[in-house]
Amino acid sequence: MLIIPAIDIKDKRCVRLTQGRMDAETVYSDDPVQVAQKWQSMGARLIHLVDLNGAVEGNAKNFDVIKGIIEGVKVPVQIGGGIRDEKTAERYLFFPNVKRIIIGTAAYEAPEFLKTLTRRYPGRIAVGIDAKDGHVAIKGWVTVTDESAIGLAKRLEGIGVAAIIYTDISRDGMLKGPNIEATKEMAESVSIPVVASGGVSSKKDIESYRGVKIEGVIIGKALYSGDLDLKEAIEAAG
Repeated sequence: MLIIPAIDIKDKRCVRLTQGRMDAETVYSDDPVQVAQKWQSMGARLIHLVDLNGAVEGNAKNFDVIKGIIEGVKVPVQIGGGIRDEKTAERYLFFPNVKRIIIGTAAYEAPEFLKTLTRRYPGRIAVGIDAKDGHVAIKGWVTVTDESAIGLAKRLEGIGVAAIIYTDISRDGMLKGPNIEATKEMAESVSIPVVASGGVSSKKDIESYRGVKIEGVIIGKALYSGDLDLKEAIEAAG
């Protein structure tokens, strides 16, 4: 089980949001590149990057900052937030150490676009499924749709999606523990590898994922608040 530290970027700074609310931010660093290098030095094997402005506005608002991170570390990264056209996708996929990009809103609104990407860039396209009360939320979690998270995941079968990044919005940034049951249901519903996100705040939370068929766990706020040490988290994951 891979432990994946998250770097969320808003207005060129490293921040954490509470339940995805853009007006509920805590700024942790004015230098996201330095943060990425810290996680690399502590043993991270993959870093999760999110352009929060991009997720809401629909374009790569923090591209220069993310480019700086990509060029400033040697470990692979995965990137999400505002990737809704092929030009933006290609700008990120140009870099060899971008393991994959994460399509969120566009996976729901433009399935043909997603299929085009998975054909052209096999193994490098993941889908972010963000769930609120079991339903898919899009556009930076601002809009909650009528489609179930499981329903969307099943529609992704067979088109070449490399992974599903599954986030329970109600747990994100709350340090109250992950939604193990919902994650387990998601992982067992599809053959696509699942990465869990949201709510992890302790080694016990990481250990609770043992036995669940997931590729890894994304950890954000707990690393920045000091509730969890990255090296200890990696050890707990085995």
